[in-house]
Amino acid sequence: MAVATIISSPTEYRELAGRVRDAGLLDRRPFYYAAKIALTVAALVAGWVALFAVGDSWVALVIAGWLAMTFTQVVFVGHDAGHQQIFRSRRANRLAGLLVGNLLTGLSFGWWVPKHNAHHAHPNQVDRDPDIGAGVIAFTPEVAERRRGAGRWLARRQAWLFFPLLLLEAVALHVTSVQKLIGRRDRSAAVEAALLVAHTAFYLAVVFWVLSPVRAVAFVALQQAVFGLYLGCTFAPNHKGMPILGAEDTLSFARRQVITARNVTGGPFTTFMLGGLNYQIEHHLFPMMPRPNLARAQAMVRAFCAGQDLRYQEDSLLGSYRQSLRHLRAVGA
Repeated sequence: MAVATIISSPTEYRELAGRVRDAGLLDRRPFYYAAKIALTVAALVAGWVALFAVGDSWVALVIAGWLAMTFTQVVFVGHDAGHQQIFRSRRANRLAGLLVGNLLTGLSFGWWVPKHNAHHAHPNQVDRDPDIGAGVIAFTPEVAERRRGAGRWLARRQAWLFFPLLLLEAVALHVTSVQKLIGRRDRSAAVEAALLVAHTAFYLAVVFWVLSPVRAVAFVALQQAVFGLYLGCTFAPNHKGMPILGAEDTLSFARRQVITARNVTGGPFTTFMLGGLNYQIEHHLFPMMPRPNLARAQAMVRAFCAGQDLRYQEDSLLGSYRQSLRHLRAVGA
């Protein structure tokens, strides 16, 4: 759905930002991230050690599922590094992002950061948010109407195919990472490429060394499919089915961020499984806020939204998926 053009003053956000800053919610959380990174990497290493332990057995497919889950948790750390949440130094955050993104999961951190920043600057805005741009899924009626042939057939059925298509999401991200690096000739691209090669070489060498060819292929297929599905399922509830802004719509920063985002209800387990992205409204208003501080900011943000007559959208995880699929069905129709 689209919204009409609204012009609003940016000063409405300043008072909230001041309260958040005074409460220390933008301060770095080094001990939290030290523990988070250590435990996440330990879980990843444990997965690879377990693969060696079970050996050439179909039980290795259980390890594939475990590694898919830990890969996604590693990506969440990269997400926080991309938003400068972990360290004060931009260089340190970039290094962390390259290590957890390129080296540990095989995804280009250098490609993802500017793309994700563009999304944060103009969430759900036509021609400005790359997350609703051209792709397999049509997120606006205009895109669906331009589809012909197989593209039109897919658009009409995209609500039913959305989750199955997420099984290919990790492969698509790997391919895009390589494609974007091929077109670059700078030094940082060479570093990223070397890390991607190192990741791929280690991943395939270990899998095909431990497992027979048939089991190795099954392991890679399952691990990448679950990785893509889990990753896609954590991002789908955030904006899908929320208002879409026209290319010329002009809103204040706060209004733009709030009306296009949706929070997901739940306790600590939901926060862990979604990497803190269940506090999507708080995250979009304060993208540099460390993950553990988002919950503490929620009461302030809710009060701010009520005072500014902004709808604070919050739904269960299943409810958010229903709204997302309803939107995709309407667009395809």
